Amino acid sequence: MNISELDFDLPEGLIARYPADERRLSRLLVVHAGDGLWQHQNFSDFPQHFAAGDLLVLNDTKVVPALLQMHKETGGRIEMLFLRAEDQVARCMLSGSRIRVGLELFSADNQGKVLLKEKLPRGEWLVELESGDWISFLNQHGCPPLPPYIRRMRVLDNDDEIHQSDFERYQTIWAKNNGSVAAPTASLHFDDEMMRQLSIAGVNVCHLSLHVGQGTFLPISCDTVEDHPIHSERFVIGDDLAKAIEATRASGGKIVAGGTTVCRALEAWAAGHHGETDLMILPGHTFNVVDALLTNFHTPRSTLLALVAAMAERHGADIGIDFVKKVYAAAIANDYRFYSYGDASLWLPSKP
Repeated sequence: MNISELDFDLPEGLIARYPADERRLSRLLVVHAGDGLWQHQNFSDFPQHFAAGDLLVLNDTKVVPALLQMHKETGGRIEMLFLRAEDQVARCMLSGSRIRVGLELFSADNQGKVLLKEKLPRGEWLVELESGDWISFLNQHGCPPLPPYIRRMRVLDNDDEIHQSDFERYQTIWAKNNGSVAAPTASLHFDDEMMRQLSIAGVNVCHLSLHVGQGTFLPISCDTVEDHPIHSERFVIGDDLAKAIEATRASGGKIVAGGTTVCRALEAWAAGHHGETDLMILPGHTFNVVDALLTNFHTPRSTLLALVAAMAERHGADIGIDFVKKVYAAAIANDYRFYSYGDASLWLPSKP
Protein backbone atom coordinates (compact mmCIF):
# COMPACT_ATOMS: atom_id res chain seq x y z
CA MET A 1 0.00 0.00 0.00
CA ASN A 2 1.49 3.34 -1.04
CA ILE A 3 1.51 6.15 1.50
CA SER A 4 -0.18 8.45 -1.02
CA GLU A 5 -3.32 6.31 -0.78
CA LEU A 6 -3.73 7.52 2.81
CA ASP A 7 -3.70 11.21 1.88
CA PHE A 8 -6.65 13.57 2.21
CA ASP A 9 -7.04 17.31 2.69
CA LEU A 10 -8.42 18.50 6.02
CA PRO A 11 -9.31 22.14 6.67
CA GLU A 12 -7.33 23.42 9.65
CA GLY A 13 -10.51 24.69 11.32
CA LEU A 14 -11.91 21.15 11.71
CA ILE A 15 -9.13 20.02 14.06
CA ALA A 16 -10.70 19.85 17.51
CA ARG A 17 -8.38 21.68 19.90
CA TYR A 18 -10.70 21.41 22.90
CA PRO A 19 -13.19 18.74 23.96
CA ALA A 20 -16.94 19.15 23.65
CA ASP A 21 -18.66 20.83 26.60
CA GLU A 22 -19.84 17.38 27.74
CA ARG A 23 -18.48 13.99 26.73
CA ARG A 24 -21.67 12.81 25.03
CA LEU A 25 -22.16 16.08 23.12
CA SER A 26 -20.22 14.88 20.11
CA ARG A 27 -21.47 13.70 16.75
CA LEU A 28 -21.49 10.15 15.42
CA LEU A 29 -21.14 9.18 11.77
CA VAL A 30 -22.61 5.67 11.42
CA VAL A 31 -21.17 3.74 8.47
CA HIS A 32 -22.38 0.57 6.74
CA ALA A 33 -19.55 0.01 4.31
CA GLY A 34 -21.07 -3.09 2.72
CA ASP A 35 -24.12 -1.06 1.73
CA GLY A 36 -22.09 2.02 0.78
CA LEU A 37 -24.19 4.01 3.25
CA TRP A 38 -23.63 6.33 6.17
CA GLN A 39 -25.87 8.46 8.38
CA HIS A 40 -25.31 11.49 10.58
CA GLN A 41 -26.26 11.04 14.22
CA ASN A 42 -25.23 12.16 17.70
CA PHE A 43 -23.18 10.09 20.09
CA SER A 44 -26.21 9.83 22.36
CA ASP A 45 -27.68 7.55 19.62
CA PHE A 46 -24.84 5.03 20.08
CA PRO A 47 -26.81 2.40 22.10
CA GLN A 48 -29.47 2.00 19.40
CA HIS A 49 -26.97 0.14 17.21
CA PHE A 50 -26.66 -2.78 19.65
CA ALA A 51 -28.75 -5.84 20.41
CA ALA A 52 -28.93 -7.59 23.77
CA GLY A 53 -25.97 -9.94 24.05
CA ASP A 54 -23.60 -7.88 21.93
CA LEU A 55 -20.18 -7.27 23.43
CA LEU A 56 -18.48 -3.87 23.64
CA VAL A 57 -14.78 -4.02 24.53
CA LEU A 58 -13.10 -0.95 26.00
CA ASN A 59 -9.53 -0.05 26.96
CA ASP A 60 -9.00 0.68 30.68
CA THR A 61 -5.47 2.06 30.33
CA LYS A 62 -4.72 5.29 32.18
CA VAL A 63 -2.89 8.17 30.54
CA VAL A 64 0.03 9.31 32.65
CA PRO A 65 0.92 13.05 32.70
CA ALA A 66 3.83 12.25 30.43
CA LEU A 67 4.65 15.70 29.03
CA LEU A 68 7.31 17.53 31.04
CA GLN A 69 8.86 20.94 30.63
CA MET A 70 12.43 20.56 31.87
CA HIS A 71 15.40 22.91 31.82
CA LYS A 72 19.18 22.70 31.84
CA GLU A 73 21.28 24.18 34.60
CA THR A 74 21.96 27.06 32.17
CA GLY A 75 18.22 27.69 31.82
CA GLY A 76 17.72 26.26 28.33
CA ARG A 77 14.34 24.56 28.01
CA ILE A 78 13.87 20.93 26.97
CA GLU A 79 10.47 19.34 26.42
CA MET A 80 10.39 15.69 27.46
CA LEU A 81 7.78 13.07 26.59
CA PHE A 82 7.93 10.04 28.89
CA LEU A 83 7.27 6.76 27.06
CA ARG A 84 7.86 3.84 29.44
CA ALA A 85 10.10 2.96 32.36
CA GLU A 86 11.92 0.06 33.93
CA ASP A 87 12.78 0.99 37.51
CA GLN A 88 14.68 4.30 37.50
CA VAL A 89 15.41 4.41 33.76
CA ALA A 90 12.79 5.53 31.25
CA ARG A 91 12.58 5.84 27.50
CA CYS A 92 11.72 9.43 26.58
CA MET A 93 11.55 11.66 23.52
CA LEU A 94 13.29 15.03 23.87
CA SER A 95 12.88 18.31 22.04
CA GLY A 96 15.37 21.14 22.40
CA SER A 97 18.89 22.24 21.48
CA ARG A 98 22.33 20.93 22.50
CA ILE A 99 21.09 17.69 24.02
CA ARG A 100 23.89 15.28 24.95
CA VAL A 101 24.67 12.24 27.07
CA GLY A 102 25.44 13.20 30.66
CA LEU A 103 23.23 16.31 30.64
CA GLU A 104 21.22 16.93 33.81
CA LEU A 105 17.69 18.28 33.44
CA PHE A 106 15.57 19.88 36.15
CA SER A 107 11.81 20.22 36.61
CA ALA A 108 10.22 23.65 36.44
CA ASP A 109 10.19 23.94 40.25
CA ASN A 110 13.75 22.55 40.51
CA GLN A 111 12.49 19.80 42.82
CA GLY A 112 13.08 16.99 40.33
CA LYS A 113 16.22 15.99 38.42
CA VAL A 114 16.99 13.47 35.67
CA LEU A 115 20.17 12.43 33.84
CA LEU A 116 20.45 11.68 30.11
CA LYS A 117 22.09 8.27 29.93
CA GLU A 118 22.02 7.15 26.29
CA LYS A 119 20.80 8.29 22.87
CA LEU A 120 18.64 5.70 21.06
CA PRO A 121 17.26 5.47 17.50
CA ARG A 122 14.10 7.35 16.42
CA GLY A 123 14.74 10.34 18.68
CA GLU A 124 14.48 8.37 21.92
CA TRP A 125 16.72 8.66 24.98
CA LEU A 126 17.32 6.62 28.09
CA VAL A 127 16.73 8.96 31.03
CA GLU A 128 17.53 8.13 34.63
CA LEU A 129 15.48 9.52 37.51
CA GLU A 130 17.56 10.79 40.42
CA SER A 131 15.21 9.58 43.15
CA GLY A 132 11.71 8.24 43.69
CA ASP A 133 9.59 6.51 41.06
CA TRP A 134 8.55 7.71 37.63
CA ILE A 135 4.78 7.71 38.18
CA SER A 136 5.13 9.91 41.26
CA PHE A 137 7.53 12.17 39.38
CA LEU A 138 5.09 12.52 36.47
CA ASN A 139 2.14 13.15 38.75
CA GLN A 140 4.07 15.94 40.46
CA HIS A 141 5.67 17.62 37.44
CA GLY A 142 3.92 16.43 34.27
CA CYS A 143 0.97 17.50 32.13
CA PRO A 144 -1.43 15.56 29.88
CA PRO A 145 0.45 14.59 26.68
CA LEU A 146 -1.86 16.33 24.24
CA PRO A 147 -0.96 15.35 20.66
CA PRO A 148 1.07 17.89 18.63
CA TYR A 149 -1.71 18.29 16.05
CA ILE A 150 -3.93 20.03 18.61
CA ARG A 151 -1.47 22.92 18.09
CA ARG A 152 -2.23 25.06 21.06
CA MET A 153 0.62 27.34 22.08
CA ARG A 154 3.60 25.13 22.95
CA VAL A 155 4.48 26.90 26.19
CA LEU A 156 3.49 25.00 29.27
CA ASP A 157 3.34 28.00 31.58
CA ASN A 158 0.85 29.68 29.25
CA ASP A 159 -2.79 29.02 30.16
CA ASP A 160 -3.62 28.45 26.49
CA GLU A 161 -1.43 25.34 26.37
CA ILE A 162 -2.71 22.93 29.00
CA HIS A 163 -6.03 23.62 30.70
CA GLN A 164 -6.93 22.10 34.05
CA SER A 165 -9.86 20.42 32.30
CA ASP A 166 -7.41 18.45 30.14
CA PHE A 167 -6.35 16.44 33.19
CA GLU A 168 -9.91 15.07 33.33
CA ARG A 169 -11.06 15.13 29.72
CA TYR A 170 -7.95 13.55 28.16
CA GLN A 171 -8.81 10.44 30.17
CA THR A 172 -11.63 7.90 30.08
CA ILE A 173 -14.04 7.71 33.00
CA TRP A 174 -12.93 4.12 33.74
CA ALA A 175 -9.15 4.59 33.39
CA LYS A 176 -7.26 2.63 36.04
CA ASN A 177 -4.02 1.05 34.77
CA ASN A 178 -1.13 3.53 34.40
CA GLY A 179 0.85 3.25 31.20
CA SER A 180 -0.40 5.24 28.20
CA VAL A 181 1.12 8.36 26.67
CA ALA A 182 -1.97 8.96 24.53
CA ALA A 183 -5.64 8.48 25.28
CA PRO A 184 -7.82 5.78 23.69
CA THR A 185 -9.79 8.65 22.21
CA ALA A 186 -12.88 6.80 20.96
CA SER A 187 -13.71 6.22 24.63
CA LEU A 188 -13.54 9.90 25.59
CA HIS A 189 -17.20 10.24 24.47
CA PHE A 190 -18.57 7.91 27.15
CA ASP A 191 -20.06 9.16 30.40
CA ASP A 192 -21.89 7.40 33.24
CA GLU A 193 -25.28 7.92 31.62
CA MET A 194 -24.10 6.29 28.39
CA MET A 195 -22.84 3.28 30.32
CA ARG A 196 -26.21 3.03 32.09
CA GLN A 197 -28.06 3.06 28.78
CA LEU A 198 -25.85 0.33 27.37
CA SER A 199 -26.56 -1.79 30.44
CA ILE A 200 -30.31 -1.28 30.04
CA ALA A 201 -30.00 -2.35 26.39
CA GLY A 202 -28.40 -5.62 27.49
CA VAL A 203 -24.99 -4.86 26.02
CA ASN A 204 -22.13 -6.65 27.74
CA VAL A 205 -19.10 -4.47 28.46
CA CYS A 206 -15.62 -5.85 29.12
CA HIS A 207 -12.21 -4.22 29.38
CA LEU A 208 -8.70 -4.96 28.28
CA SER A 209 -5.54 -2.93 28.79
CA LEU A 210 -3.37 -1.71 25.94
CA HIS A 211 -0.89 0.98 26.86
CA VAL A 212 -0.78 3.43 23.97
CA GLY A 213 2.79 4.30 22.97
CA GLN A 214 4.61 6.87 20.89
CA GLY A 215 3.50 5.28 17.62
CA THR A 216 0.38 7.43 17.98
CA PHE A 217 2.49 10.53 17.34
CA LEU A 218 4.70 9.23 14.54
CA PRO A 219 3.76 9.49 10.86
CA ILE A 220 4.42 6.62 8.47
CA SER A 221 8.04 7.02 7.44
CA CYS A 222 8.13 4.92 4.25
CA ASP A 223 6.59 5.19 0.79
CA THR A 224 5.26 1.66 1.23
CA VAL A 225 3.07 1.38 4.33
CA GLU A 226 4.02 -2.27 4.94
CA ASP A 227 7.65 -1.20 5.44
CA HIS A 228 6.81 1.22 8.26
CA PRO A 229 8.45 0.09 11.55
CA ILE A 230 5.46 0.39 13.88
CA HIS A 231 6.22 0.44 17.61
CA SER A 232 5.15 -2.42 19.82
CA GLU A 233 2.69 -1.82 22.65
CA ARG A 234 1.93 -3.75 25.83
CA PHE A 235 -1.51 -5.28 26.36
CA VAL A 236 -3.37 -7.56 28.78
CA ILE A 237 -6.49 -9.59 28.00
CA GLY A 238 -7.96 -11.38 31.00
CA ASP A 239 -9.84 -14.66 31.23
CA ASP A 240 -13.15 -12.83 31.75
CA LEU A 241 -12.86 -11.12 28.36
CA ALA A 242 -11.76 -14.34 26.64
CA LYS A 243 -14.85 -16.10 28.02
CA ALA A 244 -17.10 -13.19 27.02
CA ILE A 245 -15.78 -13.34 23.45
CA GLU A 246 -16.45 -17.08 23.31
CA ALA A 247 -19.97 -16.65 24.71
CA THR A 248 -20.78 -13.80 22.31
CA ARG A 249 -19.64 -15.88 19.35
CA ALA A 250 -21.75 -18.84 20.52
CA SER A 251 -24.87 -16.67 20.86
CA GLY A 252 -24.45 -14.93 17.49
CA GLY A 253 -23.81 -11.49 18.95
CA LYS A 254 -21.40 -8.98 17.49
CA ILE A 255 -18.12 -7.90 19.06
CA VAL A 256 -17.47 -4.17 18.90
CA ALA A 257 -14.03 -2.69 19.48
CA GLY A 258 -14.21 0.59 21.36
CA GLY A 259 -11.29 2.17 19.53
CA THR A 260 -8.35 1.19 17.36
CA THR A 261 -6.30 0.23 20.43
CA VAL A 262 -8.90 -2.35 21.39
CA CYS A 263 -9.11 -3.59 17.82
CA ARG A 264 -5.35 -4.01 17.65
CA ALA A 265 -5.16 -5.85 20.97
CA LEU A 266 -8.00 -8.24 20.14
CA GLU A 267 -6.66 -9.10 16.72
CA ALA A 268 -3.11 -9.51 18.06
CA TRP A 269 -4.39 -11.82 20.81
CA ALA A 270 -6.29 -13.90 18.23
CA ALA A 271 -3.08 -14.14 16.18
CA GLY A 272 -1.22 -15.60 19.16
CA HIS A 273 0.52 -12.46 20.46
CA HIS A 274 0.83 -12.30 24.24
CA GLY A 275 1.77 -9.32 26.40
CA GLU A 276 3.10 -7.12 23.62
CA THR A 277 2.37 -6.61 19.93
CA ASP A 278 3.66 -4.80 16.88
CA LEU A 279 0.73 -5.91 14.72
CA MET A 280 -0.14 -3.40 12.00
CA ILE A 281 -3.65 -3.88 10.60
CA LEU A 282 -3.84 -2.98 6.91
CA PRO A 283 -6.36 -3.59 4.10
CA GLY A 284 -6.41 -7.31 3.41
CA HIS A 285 -6.28 -8.21 7.11
CA THR A 286 -8.51 -11.13 8.11
CA PHE A 287 -10.40 -10.12 11.25
CA ASN A 288 -10.72 -13.00 13.70
CA VAL A 289 -12.51 -11.24 16.57
CA VAL A 290 -13.74 -7.73 15.78
CA ASP A 291 -17.05 -7.30 13.95
CA ALA A 292 -17.48 -3.53 14.31
CA LEU A 293 -15.39 -0.52 15.28
CA LEU A 294 -15.99 2.75 17.09
CA THR A 295 -13.24 5.26 16.38
CA ASN A 296 -12.52 8.96 15.96
CA PHE A 297 -11.44 10.58 12.68
CA HIS A 298 -7.74 10.04 12.05
CA THR A 299 -4.83 11.92 10.54
CA PRO A 300 -3.73 11.48 6.92
CA ARG A 301 -0.86 9.07 6.26
CA SER A 302 -1.45 7.20 9.53
CA THR A 303 -1.56 3.50 10.39
CA LEU A 304 -4.89 4.17 12.12
CA LEU A 305 -6.46 5.35 8.86
CA ALA A 306 -5.19 2.16 7.23
CA LEU A 307 -6.83 0.14 10.02
CA VAL A 308 -10.18 1.82 9.34
CA ALA A 309 -9.77 0.97 5.64
CA ALA A 310 -9.21 -2.66 6.62
CA MET A 311 -12.45 -2.59 8.64
CA ALA A 312 -14.32 -1.09 5.66
CA GLU A 313 -13.14 -4.02 3.55
CA ARG A 314 -14.13 -6.43 6.30
CA HIS A 315 -17.67 -5.06 5.92
CA GLY A 316 -17.69 -5.44 2.14
CA ALA A 317 -16.21 -2.29 0.62
CA ASP A 318 -14.29 -3.34 -2.52
CA ILE A 319 -11.42 -0.91 -1.94
CA GLY A 320 -11.55 0.09 1.71
CA ILE A 321 -9.45 3.22 1.55
CA ASP A 322 -11.45 4.65 -1.35
CA PHE A 323 -14.67 4.20 0.62
CA VAL A 324 -13.10 5.64 3.78
CA LYS A 325 -12.12 8.74 1.80
CA LYS A 326 -15.73 9.16 0.67
CA VAL A 327 -16.91 8.92 4.27
CA TYR A 328 -14.25 11.39 5.41
CA ALA A 329 -15.24 13.78 2.62
CA ALA A 330 -18.82 13.62 3.90
CA ALA A 331 -17.59 14.30 7.43
CA ILE A 332 -15.58 17.31 6.24
CA ALA A 333 -18.53 18.64 4.22
CA ASN A 334 -20.68 18.43 7.36
CA ASP A 335 -18.11 20.07 9.67
CA TYR A 336 -17.30 17.09 11.85
CA ARG A 337 -14.53 17.72 14.37
CA PHE A 338 -11.39 15.67 13.78
CA TYR A 339 -8.76 13.87 15.88
CA SER A 340 -8.40 13.23 19.61
CA TYR A 341 -10.98 15.70 20.95
CA GLY A 342 -13.18 15.36 17.88
CA ASP A 343 -16.29 13.43 16.84
CA ALA A 344 -16.67 9.68 16.34
CA SER A 345 -17.50 7.20 13.61
CA LEU A 346 -19.08 3.77 14.03
CA TRP A 347 -18.23 1.14 11.39
CA LEU A 348 -20.91 -1.55 11.30
CA PRO A 349 -21.73 -4.57 9.13
CA SER A 350 -24.42 -4.20 6.48
CA LYS A 351 -27.90 -3.39 7.69
CA PRO A 352 -29.98 -6.52 8.42
